[in-house]
Amino acid sequence: MTLGSHSQNNVDRFSGFENDYDQHRPKAPAAIVDILTSYLGRKPGIVADVGCGTGLSSFVWNGHAEQIIGFEPNDDMRGKAISHLPEPADGGHISFVKGYSDRLALEAESVDVVTCSQSFHWMEPVSTLREFARVLKPEGVFAAYDCDWPPTLHWSVEAEYKRLIDRTEEIIARNIPEKDRASKRDKEQHLTQIRNSGLFRFAKEIVFHNMERCHAERYVGLALSQGGVQAVFKLGSTELVKPIEAFRSSVENYFADRELEVMFSYRMRLGVK
Repeated sequence: MTLGSHSQNNVDRFSGFENDYDQHRPKAPAAIVDILTSYLGRKPGIVADVGCGTGLSSFVWNGHAEQIIGFEPNDDMRGKAISHLPEPADGGHISFVKGYSDRLALEAESVDVVTCSQSFHWMEPVSTLREFARVLKPEGVFAAYDCDWPPTLHWSVEAEYKRLIDRTEEIIARNIPEKDRASKRDKEQHLTQIRNSGLFRFAKEIVFHNMERCHAERYVGLALSQGGVQAVFKLGSTELVKPIEAFRSSVENYFADRELEVMFSYRMRLGVK
């Protein structure tokens, strides 16, 4: 997240549900490491994972980089990430620090890879990309990657998910003043922002998918871990009770006590400095 307009609202959006987030959200797929290491052309020295949340996108680099630094401004999320560190804390090989995307405690041209997993849309892009370019080494790689919601399962289940999220947005629009809402940007603009910055010699979008085992509880948990749903919970509103019940019923009926392979689709926009 960025030090600037709406930044504290964006940070606070993720307070208090770090356990649900950590339990249900997907870990970063191994393809991330493979693609970015290939583009870099060598094993990274330092990887900076910005907006790292509970570390789901940081630990994937364990054994594939000399040092991993997760930057996360939300104390609850960062605390959960730190709780996953081995004792002692891996000799500093992996660390989590408080930080914002436009003000990183890193030396100029010291980092090989900067990643933003499901987080770049919460950041002010101009100042953030300028900071990423500052800390990246020449030919270092920046990548913003996101998975599509909901994960691919069945149209009827996904329709209930959409109804739940649409209802969530209606409640937020009606009950939270605009100045107090989190402010997220259009993910479809990520590649354009990277190109228009003039800071990267090459930019492209890469799409891929990752299969994960899911049971009904986890699939429901993915929806409940969305920031908008949690924002409605914080209001103390009961308006989501029926939409959640309808979604849960649809999910449970489809899974029928089975554990299934579920497709998570990813879009990665990257720039090479």
